[in-house]
Amino acid sequence: MLEPRLASHMLVSALIRQTEAHGAFAAVLRKGDRTSGSILLLRREKGLNPALFERFPSLDGPGEWSEITIESIEKEEKISTYLERRATRDPDIWILELDVPSAERFTDILASMN
Repeated sequence: MLEPRLASHMLVSALIRQTEAHGAFAAVLRKGDRTSGSILLLRREKGLNPALFERFPSLDGPGEWSEITIESIEKEEKISTYLERRATRDPDIWILELDVPSAERFTDILASMN
């Protein structure tokens, strides 16, 4: 049996609220489709160490957030290129940037969403 899925704009709003509640910063870089747009998270730790995450569907419950592997050489440039390419291919995609004090805080934010 399929579980109902939360609309994308609601999940984005919840992510922003949880990020701010954990003492971190969140910004919408690109708005996507309110109902069914995919969501990409650009995580930074105190403005450094960028990493990309995307939520993928799961067969047994809520979706799972997985890191998208990007080569570490010229990572900023590669991430920008990747985000532009994804937005071109998928005009419904949401892109959020979360700037957190630590990777552990980011994990706490994602865990609070389940």
